Amino acid sequence: MGAQKSLTVHLLFYSTCYSLSRFCSKLKHLDLTSCVSITNSSLKGISEGCRNLEYLNLSWCDQITKDGIEALVRGCRGLKALLLRGCTQLEDEALKHIQNYCHELVSLNLQSCSRITDEGVVQICRGCHRLHALCISGCSNLTDASLTALGLNCPRLQILEAARCSHLTDAGFALLARNCHDLEKMDLEECILTALGHRGETKQVLHLQEWADLRLLITDSTLIQLSIHCPKLQALSLSHCELITDDGILHLSNSTCGHERLQVLELDNCLLITDMALEHLENCRSLERLELYDCQQVTRAGIKRMRAQLPHVKVHAYFAPVTPPTAVGGSGQRLCRCCVIL
Repeated sequence: MGAQKSLTVHLLFYSTCYSLSRFCSKLKHLDLTSCVSITNSSLKGISEGCRNLEYLNLSWCDQITKDGIEALVRGCRGLKALLLRGCTQLEDEALKHIQNYCHELVSLNLQSCSRITDEGVVQICRGCHRLHALCISGCSNLTDASLTALGLNCPRLQILEAARCSHLTDAGFALLARNCHDLEKMDLEECILTALGHRGETKQVLHLQEWADLRLLITDSTLIQLSIHCPKLQALSLSHCELITDDGILHLSNSTCGHERLQVLELDNCLLITDMALEHLENCRSLERLELYDCQQVTRAGIKRMRAQLPHVKVHAYFAPVTPPTAVGGSGQRLCRCCVIL
């Protein structure tokens, strides 16, 4: 019975895609997010009739492979936005097909496509010079070779999401910043080496070799390069980038982007950040939101002083209560005092 139901669903989606192909030749925007029954055959059907397609969202359609992508891009060469989040079977060869046929592509999302390597990203960069937005978050195999390819081939890049890419370094981001001056949004959350072991360990418990590998992490050097070369930067996430210090924030806040553009800054779990960083951020007159969860050296007083200068800023911070919160009104519902929006 289960197999019959599955077959029925597959036939339904194939029939739907065939109908789209036959009757919707002018279709430009198609969102198939989480349609898990979409297969390579479905994409072949779409490509044969919907040749004007410009936007296609295939996120979490995890049956798709390189063969489906090849069939799709051969027919839909005018694609400008292709979202492939969670398409876990895709490998570098799929990106090679995109490189060969989708020269108009401006937005590509590869989040959690964990089989992708530098080879695939390099191919995309060489064929898609108009790329404005790229998401490679969760593509844990990528290294600075991908950032180098972006810097040398995609000067119009505005958005880069690279969360949880643990092999990206200061050197790669320096080259990227020097060549991509239009960057507006960067997500570098958890760009940390998993080899370091448990997050938050101190010098005393890390082995010497692990500390030698700290050169691979993102430091203030990346912030300095962004400050110098990326005057349009509006949103930056550095959550869990634990080597960022007040000095890096000083360079950022004194830059053109800091003075004029920066609206969102996420510093969750940046353990070296102190109240001094908040003083530096008073120069960021456009700042709208600041994330400070688990910044253990930041105080309520420091936040209060900053907000006296920037009253419009929403600051999200965490302060552990000295004693457990007491119930208000007997056994009624309590409000947690730990998470504070100031």
